[in-house]
Amino acid sequence: MAMDALLDKLSRLPIWRGPVTLAPLKGGLTNLSYLADDGREKFVVRCGADIPVHHVFRDRERAASIAAFEAGLSPEVVHAEPGIMVLRFLDGRTFSEADLAANIGRIVALLKSCHADVGRRVRGPVNAFWVFHVIRDYVRLIDADPKYLAVADELERAQVPMPQVFGHHDLLPGNFMDDGKRLWLIDWEYGGFGTAMFDLANLSSNGGFGEPEDTTLLEAYFDGKVSPDLRRAFTAMKAASALREALWAMVSEVHLKTPGIDYGAHAREYFGRFEKLMARS
Repeated sequence: MAMDALLDKLSRLPIWRGPVTLAPLKGGLTNLSYLADDGREKFVVRCGADIPVHHVFRDRERAASIAAFEAGLSPEVVHAEPGIMVLRFLDGRTFSEADLAANIGRIVALLKSCHADVGRRVRGPVNAFWVFHVIRDYVRLIDADPKYLAVADELERAQVPMPQVFGHHDLLPGNFMDDGKRLWLIDWEYGGFGTAMFDLANLSSNGGFGEPEDTTLLEAYFDGKVSPDLRRAFTAMKAASALREALWAMVSEVHLKTPGIDYGAHAREYFGRFEKLMARS
């Protein structure tokens, strides 16, 4: 949809209680988002179609977002239609990468609540997320170096059995917000059933955590009970998370090409993180 047509459509949504202003929000890597003000209240409008190459389906994102709101983790969804979701505005500060390491205890509490509560509340079709499947699919989709298929097999073999939980699976700094009283977790495109190990490893990889931060993270989440096998599984999952993020950027460069986003730089950054993690494993 052309930009003028999209803005005209957004200005006419039936939920507005007065003339609405729409200001673009920065930070998203795949979606267009706007801050909407109808004179009485502010909202965030997320615009985006399904992205099958990334296993993103908006009906499932909406279901996860609603469940996350009911669990007290995310703002309320007040309107949804194909390609558009409107949420109540959060007056808070978006995290930077450094904030992740500085708030491990608060984030662990948020993740424990997510893993315990969201899956009990979600309704309808939902996603499953297994990073090793995603890596394999990305490699074949863009004909990337097949060595990454063998790497995925190796890292998958290092995993240990864990309960299935509903995870967020996209713990980039920009998906955490602090309103001065508490933390919020936003943007549920990849929300689905999976393993808590990925959320932990994804947080660590995106936060550039070192061994001290990883130890703090794991001991907080597992109440101090971190076996050598669990630590090895985490280290392997952390490498898988970085590899998935790098391949995600490569796929996006081919299939999305969102204006203003340097997917090549994103891929290089995460391939660098992946290589360092593999050298340590």
